[in-house]
Amino acid sequence: DSSQFLQEGDIVPQRRRSAINCRQCNWPQSSDGIVRVPYVLDPSYEESHIKGILDAMAEFATLTCINFVKRKAERDYLSIKSADGCWSNYGKVGGGQTVSVMKGGCMWKGIIQHELDHALGFLHEHSRSDRDKHVKIMWEYISPADRPDFKKFENSRNLDLPYDYASVMHYGPYTFTNTTGKATIVPIPDETVHIGQRQGLSNLDVAKINKLYNCSRCSTILDAASGTLRSADHPKNYSDNTNCVWLIRTRSRKISLHFEAFELWKTRDCQGDYVKVYDGSSKSSAVLMDKTCGSKIPSDIVSSSNLMLIEFITDGADTASGFQATFTSGRSENKENGKE
Repeated sequence: DSSQFLQEGDIVPQRRRSAINCRQCNWPQSSDGIVRVPYVLDPSYEESHIKGILDAMAEFATLTCINFVKRKAERDYLSIKSADGCWSNYGKVGGGQTVSVMKGGCMWKGIIQHELDHALGFLHEHSRSDRDKHVKIMWEYISPADRPDFKKFENSRNLDLPYDYASVMHYGPYTFTNTTGKATIVPIPDETVHIGQRQGLSNLDVAKINKLYNCSRCSTILDAASGTLRSADHPKNYSDNTNCVWLIRTRSRKISLHFEAFELWKTRDCQGDYVKVYDGSSKSSAVLMDKTCGSKIPSDIVSSSNLMLIEFITDGADTASGFQATFTSGRSENKENGKE
């Protein structure tokens, strides 16, 4: 129903209760700590659309305790459909609530995650109460009809976490501009800071979800073209009962992972402490390196896409010095078979 007035660009306002102070905004947490959010998908989606939505959802499950699950008979659920644009309610509304992910313009991982994050209870980053310390809103380039999208919420839940220019919930510089080439949002003091990325959740997006939903997760996103990862305290010994993941998400194609140091307590079939590497963003992705332990440095590993997930698990028994690895990604210029 396109007559629904969208208060913040892509959030359907709730007329009956305040947008932020609703007590039941959060989806309930199960006794195992997982927050299961049921959904149904519009039957008009084709296979490629479904894959895009499921890939966007998978990152939440990998990095947070939010699991989007197919609805069985739950009363409260997300009805994800190709309506008129990209928009969502704020928080759990009750019953079947629409998340509009239009086939035409919204099929991009960061856009889908942006709308799902609204449904989890998150506002736009540039609507935070402290935004004026971080961005300047250029009202003269925003038409009156679009100004509510830039409203500041004085009682926003900032969760004692810093303002995040890299949030998937932040608008880009030219969103809703009425004058080509004139920015509506300018970062301060450094106006060259990049805003409005839609590659996927940022580390602070993940931290905010985990804090709001009281999740204890050890997860890190590495989104530079190259970088390093290591077990905690390396080269000192890692702790018992570690369960950590690193998601490498680059802007270009294949990622190669190179272990520089590797020393994990050895058990039969590496059932105790191990590193495991997946070809994608979730533990249901294909396995590139199965459970590995001991002190032999594994060979280099190459992903088939711009996503690789590294999992590090340790048991309650003995520990060792752990691992350190570097990763690099092929630059976008290397066009393979004419495909990017």
